[in-house]
Amino acid sequence: MNAFRQELSRGWQLHQAGQIQQAEAIYRRVLDQTAQDPNAWCYLGISLHDQRRYQESVAAYRTALELQPEFPVALNNLGNSLRYLNELDEADACFKQAIELKPDYLNAYKNRGTLHVWTGDLERGRQYYQRALEINPQEAELHRNLGVIYLLQGDFEAGWREYRWRWKVGDLHRPTQQIPVWNGDSLQGKSILLTAEQGLGDTLHFVRLARVLRDAGAHTTVYCPASLLALLQNSPELGPIYPNSLALDRRFDWQCSLLDVADRLQLNADNIPDQGPYMGPAENLTTFWRQRLPKPPGELRIGIAWQGNPDHQADIFRSIPLRHFEPLTAIDNTQWYSLQQGFGSEQLQQWSAARPIETLDPSVDQSSGAFMDTAAIMQTMDLVITSDTSIAHLAGAMGVRTWIGLGYVPDWRWLLERDDSPWYPTVRLFRQQRMGDWDSVFQQMHAELSQWATNPQQPPSP
Repeated sequence: MNAFRQELSRGWQLHQAGQIQQAEAIYRRVLDQTAQDPNAWCYLGISLHDQRRYQESVAAYRTALELQPEFPVALNNLGNSLRYLNELDEADACFKQAIELKPDYLNAYKNRGTLHVWTGDLERGRQYYQRALEINPQEAELHRNLGVIYLLQGDFEAGWREYRWRWKVGDLHRPTQQIPVWNGDSLQGKSILLTAEQGLGDTLHFVRLARVLRDAGAHTTVYCPASLLALLQNSPELGPIYPNSLALDRRFDWQCSLLDVADRLQLNADNIPDQGPYMGPAENLTTFWRQRLPKPPGELRIGIAWQGNPDHQADIFRSIPLRHFEPLTAIDNTQWYSLQQGFGSEQLQQWSAARPIETLDPSVDQSSGAFMDTAAIMQTMDLVITSDTSIAHLAGAMGVRTWIGLGYVPDWRWLLERDDSPWYPTVRLFRQQRMGDWDSVFQQMHAELSQWATNPQQPPSP
């Protein structure tokens, strides 16, 4: 048995190093020799879950529990996999049983809280997070999760306070430890390095704050993902823009992530600055695409995007299957264009709607820089309809009329209930009324788009 434990330990080391398939192979070899080991089945389940093979991970955890019914870790992990399969009641029962067996099981409280946040019961989720914090008051991930809840509910003061804990979770890193992090002091005459913290959408969302700080007297330099370099450099009012792949070669008085700037400025839903267009494509590209995509008079040109980054933990809730767009194309006086690139584009092969959807040349964004052609094409559109992805933030930042389809529990920046966005005046929000219910979202869009299409000269608000 000691040899098997050593093998499982070696597999777990590989697993934690990101070599999950190699770890899975080790777990299976152990099970080939000792199929009655519940720990090996549990390890296998974790490796399958981390590969998003949730049905298989559920089966592995169930086997572990058949061998050892009172196994809190397997119960907690089974609940996690069931959560991703939308088996919510059984998942909750698993977390409940794990806690009954181990009353100080922090992860079970944490996962139970997340389950209820996902399903829209924010208050119940918050209670489980706070119960977990009684076990470990310094658990950074729990504070971060509470911050997300408060921000989503519009309590920015509590939200920013708790969300700061994300820097202690371990998955975010500043570009250097040699420059002090801005604490909110006056920036008049000071230099500050502004860095991208999370995804492309976050950068597009918060880069507006570079201009705000410059107006306050700061000398800003933005380090951004290299893919956004051309787009952001086309907006000189944002100041110097450099790819974050470059080594730091100068001294700054301060550094701060763009999202943390929002915290330091104590932004809330009522004082968001720079809501107007603060970026856009090169003018010659817009001219080029207007000529290449001539618009028949009296018709609405609509660009759509449906798939976000599939690696995002909430992608199953925020990305929209393309088929839901198909009924919209039955509306007269409309033309449809795909703005989707990469993941999700394969769904176009199943497009069977009343009207075709025009796809763009694969060379789009290849020569001018990421989003540059896309941004110019969006400028030629009457409307962009998209899931919650970087396209939504790009359209909002450019002042393009945009409809965003939101899952039942959206990203915190879209807040709750309202159909407008304080971040982007030209954005309209269409929200699920029940978890997974995209049909009602698109029924509402259909009603509004039908009315607009009968009189294209009078668009709906915003």
